[in-house]
Amino acid sequence: MFQKDDLDHRQDGAVVRHFQPVEADQTREDILIGKMAKKRITQETFDAAVRENVEEFEMDPDEALRDAVEQFESQGVDLSCIVQAVPTASSNDNQEEPMHEVLQALESLRIGKDSASVSEVTEDMKCFVSQCSLGFAQRYLAAQKDAYPIIFSYCKKSLDERDAVLVVLSALAALTDGQPDLLDAEGRQFLLDVLNKYQADTSVMRVAICAVRHCCLKHEQNRQDLVKAGVLPLLTAAITQHRGCAELVKEASAALRFMTFDDDIRVPFGQAHEHAKIIVLEHSGLKVLIDAAKAHVGNTSVLSELCAALSRLAVRNEFCQDICDLGGLKFMMTLLADNYESPELVRQVLGALRAVAGNDDVKDAVVDAGGVELIVIAMNRHTSNPAVCDQGCACLSVLALRKPNNCKVIMENGGAMAAVQAMKAHSNVVSVQKQACMLLRNLVARMQNFTQLILDMGAEALIAQAVETHEDCGDVGKAALRDLGCKVELRELWTGKRTGITN
Repeated sequence: MFQKDDLDHRQDGAVVRHFQPVEADQTREDILIGKMAKKRITQETFDAAVRENVEEFEMDPDEALRDAVEQFESQGVDLSCIVQAVPTASSNDNQEEPMHEVLQALESLRIGKDSASVSEVTEDMKCFVSQCSLGFAQRYLAAQKDAYPIIFSYCKKSLDERDAVLVVLSALAALTDGQPDLLDAEGRQFLLDVLNKYQADTSVMRVAICAVRHCCLKHEQNRQDLVKAGVLPLLTAAITQHRGCAELVKEASAALRFMTFDDDIRVPFGQAHEHAKIIVLEHSGLKVLIDAAKAHVGNTSVLSELCAALSRLAVRNEFCQDICDLGGLKFMMTLLADNYESPELVRQVLGALRAVAGNDDVKDAVVDAGGVELIVIAMNRHTSNPAVCDQGCACLSVLALRKPNNCKVIMENGGAMAAVQAMKAHSNVVSVQKQACMLLRNLVARMQNFTQLILDMGAEALIAQAVETHEDCGDVGKAALRDLGCKVELRELWTGKRTGITN
């Protein structure tokens, strides 16, 4: 907390208060929101500062809030977990002091958790979900005030009532968004029971799968536990059984994709590859996703998710060939040709093509199907979109790798020029610069006759700029300059000569 006499008076008469924030180690919450340890304060400290602005300095609530935010941010305090709102009084006569709305809804749920049925607290539950959807800060504050055990107390008595289970699942999904550590063994079993019991109900399945997805992001143990408990066949079956339900297909595909992530920095080795293999070999995941895609040809949102999921499953050479054999490659070519105006779908299709082209035979199939021309058209159409340029360069780079004939096709269709234009348009985007350097290098690695053509496009200066500007472009950029015959300084880190041991 801060001291009231801890004040400075500026010459202009303004008052600057110096608060004493809490110094935190890297906690679970820091990891989940992707931040290293920073100065942190409690919600109570922030609310007290706002209240002091109102009571001691006679500011109106909005001004008091803005001033508190500015003061804390000027001192380097991380406010990402702080609800930046003025607590309000509830209509509940029993409430002694103002509270944030998410806590008001939670308090009503707390009071009825032992005696009230879900139907009696439906409005409070909906209010809680609405507040949690406002941002991570609201969800974090609720979790700090024991929201999970309160919500789960309603989950345990709702399993046999369809409407009730839909309400509590929505609350559970909202609360665990960004907070997967909240899920415990009972919660995991509850989700699996719902998925088994309500397989025919698209609404319940969609929300339950959403909760599964939230609990698997950046949490390797939850993923492994759910896979061991049998969640994968439930997800693939949901896609197959409800193939015509766009929202459910999208949600289940995203959940499958999350099962293949390796994003939990607390775990040295994940099971991402193993999970992908199980989805493909034991549950026909590739066929399930491709068949679902064919049922939603006009829905770019669903198609984007399905392509993203396919790209996560193309982890082995034979899986890439299977996608091709199942008609997935032809379908992706059609998608790219018919939807090149949609940057998000284009990006995901290019990502999927990049993944399946890890197989050398599929590389040739992509080129033979006119894939290079379509990729270049998409890149030229979305030159201003860094994500499309990134994936486009990466895809062409994979197609060019160890394939001189493919390099020729890429050059003839303007692939090198598209990469150069992407570098010019996104000089500050390291991923675009890196992938473009890799493409230009692969184009000349086995086809030296393309060197001068690429140099005439101004590639040397762009690559040199990328090397100088972006540390991550150092190795690949210098390799590209070397293979283009340009002057490049290569440091010899070790010569292999034996030296004596000195004391």
